[in-house]
Amino acid sequence: MSARWRTVFHDVYGSYPLHLLTMAAGFALLGYVVATVKPMTLWNPHSWWQSIAVWFAAAVIAHDLVLFPIYALADRILWARAGRRRVRRLPVSVRNYLRIPALGSGLTLLVFLPGIIGQGASTYLAATGQTQQPFLGRWLLLTAAMFATSATVYLLRLAFAGRRSSRVSSSTGNPRGTLPK
Repeated sequence: MSARWRTVFHDVYGSYPLHLLTMAAGFALLGYVVATVKPMTLWNPHSWWQSIAVWFAAAVIAHDLVLFPIYALADRILWARAGRRRVRRLPVSVRNYLRIPALGSGLTLLVFLPGIIGQGASTYLAATGQTQQPFLGRWLLLTAAMFATSATVYLLRLAFAGRRSSRVSSSTGNPRGTLPK
């Protein structure tokens, strides 16, 4: 009965109950934040360009209308070129093992960029007693660690996939793991 209920729910709603629960929780959190913070807190009447609402709207527009089409097109071009080559296919695709650390690197660059370029250096020095000099080095180390971790996980997954395919080929008696012609 439970599987039938989920199938009917999926047909009516378009996704599974966990998706609806996640969306409802997200909108409830948004409602709480708006009720607690008050929308006027997000607007600076003295200098409009420093308002959080303006920066949020600009970020949404810049991402959805400019950046997303650019990096989606770049991704499609890169992977289309790779697909045309006559290269032996690996049992595990490297695609997401490059995408995820690149995304993490880009997001952390976005967060650390004011520190990397020295924006607000005097305020940062007055508040913390430290300079912004180590920001670039730390961001580079974090980026290197993300790519190294991703490469390690990829190599482990590739090794286990190779071991699994050799086990399958030895159980079928075929040395290459392919069907005989």
